[in-house]
Amino acid sequence: MGTFTYDSKVTVSFDDRVLAHLQAVIWSKLRRSETFSFTWTDPMRSGMGRTSVWLSPHVSVVFEYFGSRSPKLNPVWLDALSKAANSPAGLTVVPEPDEAAMAAAAAAARAG
Repeated sequence: MGTFTYDSKVTVSFDDRVLAHLQAVIWSKLRRSETFSFTWTDPMRSGMGRTSVWLSPHVSVVFEYFGSRSPKLNPVWLDALSKAANSPAGLTVVPEPDEAAMAAAAAAARAG
């Protein structure tokens, strides 16, 4: 389990694989100076069900990983997370697409 820290005040744990995908999407948007919301659920914290933060290039965010190896990024999942980040609701953790969805996306990319 890695951690995402926002503005040195809010820290939440995510699986390293999830965190790596979130980092790629968040860095991409912040690199373009885009601001957006990020909402997650945290059933592990007592009394806390959901947290939202407003991300901008002017607020520090830190990604810390438990493992030393970087997970292989799933481009289909990155696309789904990016679409969520660009929506009015903002970035949320959407489930990783299954292998059938990834195969279909790869076939569509080869065809088009």
